[in-house]
Amino acid sequence: MTGWIIAFGIAILAMAALCFIGRIPRVTREIVAAALLVGLAGYAWQGHPGLAGAPRQVAAEKEAQFDEKLAERRRSLAERYGPAGQWLIMSDSYGRRGLTKEAANVLLSGLKQTPDDANLWLGMGNALVAHADGVVAPAADYAYRQALRLDPEGPAPRYFYGLALAQAGQLDAARKQWLPLAQTAPEGSKIKAELQANIARIDAMLAMDAASR
Repeated sequence: MTGWIIAFGIAILAMAALCFIGRIPRVTREIVAAALLVGLAGYAWQGHPGLAGAPRQVAAEKEAQFDEKLAERRRSLAERYGPAGQWLIMSDSYGRRGLTKEAANVLLSGLKQTPDDANLWLGMGNALVAHADGVVAPAADYAYRQALRLDPEGPAPRYFYGLALAQAGQLDAARKQWLPLAQTAPEGSKIKAELQANIARIDAMLAMDAASR
């Protein structure tokens, strides 16, 4: 808990310093807020504040950028097996090697066979965002919206669409995707706690941005 308080406090202080002391332009404030949010989300996902420090050598290969935890979260929220699962496994294998274009093309082949599969559209959105280095390009936005259209009640499309929007600096849009999901998630579940924490961070950053105007 102490680690959470320190991390959140540092983020708030950093945002305040940039707004009031650094006087960054208003057009860049949402981008800065998104960067802080992504950092906190990464801490929430992989941080272990109770463990002692253990420096590790970072591999230089591009395949190290593939997010195994993100892929596992997708598999836990969406389809693991069946036709969609097979295409997604193939796509992930390319992604691990840094072949993001090929990862998206595999899913495109799958969508040609089953164009009404929400899991494939969701995977395509994630693959296109990875290929664009975190940018939610129109093609990725379309893929996420197709997943939402085909599976409006499923948690995976809203979760990953919101995550992509938050990482791209579109905090209001991310909040709109995450809020209904947080409200309907089972009480006491890990996903509910994560979403509530993310929404609270977004609210704090948006409030700070509004106060500095």
